[in-house]
Amino acid sequence: PVPDWVGLTATEMVESAARGDLDLLYCLGGNFLRTLPEPEYVREALANVPLRVHQDIILTDQMFIPAREAVLLLPAKTRYEQDGGGIETSTERRVMFSPEVPRQLGEAKAEWKILRDIAAAVHPERAHLLGCETGQQIREEIAQVVPYYDGVQHFRETGDAIQYGGRHLCEDGKFPTPDGRGHFRVVDLPELQRPAGTFHVSTRRGKQFNTLIYAEVDPLNGAARDAVLMNPEDAAGLHLRTGDRIALVNDVGRYEGRAFLAPIAPGNLQIHWPEGNVIIQRGVIDKIGGVPDYNALVRIERCQPAAEPHASTIGAPAADQPASSNGDMSHVPPFGEKE
Repeated sequence: PVPDWVGLTATEMVESAARGDLDLLYCLGGNFLRTLPEPEYVREALANVPLRVHQDIILTDQMFIPAREAVLLLPAKTRYEQDGGGIETSTERRVMFSPEVPRQLGEAKAEWKILRDIAAAVHPERAHLLGCETGQQIREEIAQVVPYYDGVQHFRETGDAIQYGGRHLCEDGKFPTPDGRGHFRVVDLPELQRPAGTFHVSTRRGKQFNTLIYAEVDPLNGAARDAVLMNPEDAAGLHLRTGDRIALVNDVGRYEGRAFLAPIAPGNLQIHWPEGNVIIQRGVIDKIGGVPDYNALVRIERCQPAAEPHASTIGAPAADQPASSNGDMSHVPPFGEKE
């Protein structure tokens, strides 16, 4: 039977693992070690699970954390290699079809085939009831079970797509509620007070896609991965310039990076995610969605003496300042300017 209870969120899974409440953790994609706050705590929690199974298209560092008994790796095909083609849903509600790219690498299987094979092995006497033996059969069942996705059963070619809910949701002001109206929800406002000498730091992605696909330099602003974006007035008050090594410190941990002057509000800092998770406190989550709060309060400490003044943080970038090959950021121009 389909379970009628609410499952665990990602953060709840980690807490359950830390307590020793999990016998098995099956990870289909994702990387808790990179995505969640306090990565060392996450590492210890994952190591406390007797058996972990990781199903993914690539190797990730969390897979190499030893379990109490065993770690199993199940290689999967990419979304474009799924047997019978696959579908994905965009943020604008478009459900799009990708025909199968016929290719076989090693023992990799379609994501859905791995899960189906496991289900059949667990209850072989009931395996004949599973159905869904092809990608097309799966889409036909999805259309029956999820009305919003009706239409996916007709997908055949690249570009085939539907937009669930139509072009506009709640068209003509009609909402899917008992009275047909939209309803506002009261939310708690965050605490805006900061103790003297502290900064509010938030994590940023820039044009980063996830914890695996990102460049060493953010194409939006030219900031390196260890850049600490800060307000120029805050930097001046601390006698900091772009490229100076600093540490962000709180009760959770310590993050070392380099100052990077940027047009953000005074008293605020930004660092890249997921590297910044070392100073993000676990257990602080959204009450409804269960998503961690990727913000924190920190103190700034200098890691080394201030660098000599350089033109890039005083005015227009100097034309005679070559790019450094040792990771130095002193040649980086002010935020938003191009060399």
